[in-house]
Amino acid sequence: MDQIDQKILRALHDNARITNAELADKVGLSASPCWARVRKLEAEGFVERYMAVLSQRKLGLPDTVIIEVMCEKHDEATLRQFEAAVADMPEIIEAWLVTGEYDYVLKAAVGGTAGYEKLLREKIYRLPGVRHTRTTFTLRCLKQSYCPVP
Repeated sequence: MDQIDQKILRALHDNARITNAELADKVGLSASPCWARVRKLEAEGFVERYMAVLSQRKLGLPDTVIIEVMCEKHDEATLRQFEAAVADMPEIIEAWLVTGEYDYVLKAAVGGTAGYEKLLREKIYRLPGVRHTRTTFTLRCLKQSYCPVP
């Protein structure tokens, strides 16, 4: 990957809907070589997918909570069940298996404390193997990015 590829990735990261003509102009290439580079970056796996970032606030889910989950058991079947259930919850927007005191960190979009309570009582606490949770409500997002471009 050279500097032009890095410029292409930064531009796509900032605006995935940029036209090829705009992208080519931005990185200093003509349209055809720019298009070929984008396709190559996609084929090599540097671009995994394109997506829209939705407004949690407009969708009625203005609050973000970070939920740490401690499991009772750590056998493969329980962990697999837990992970599959979390993957099916639309409120959970990120989920991580982590080291430390807790086993998982979940990031969820909720509609206030009532929305959080509903998620916790009706879904999280019913997951297999959940022993304990600890939650933090975020106050505001200072930075949101998906991957730094070198």
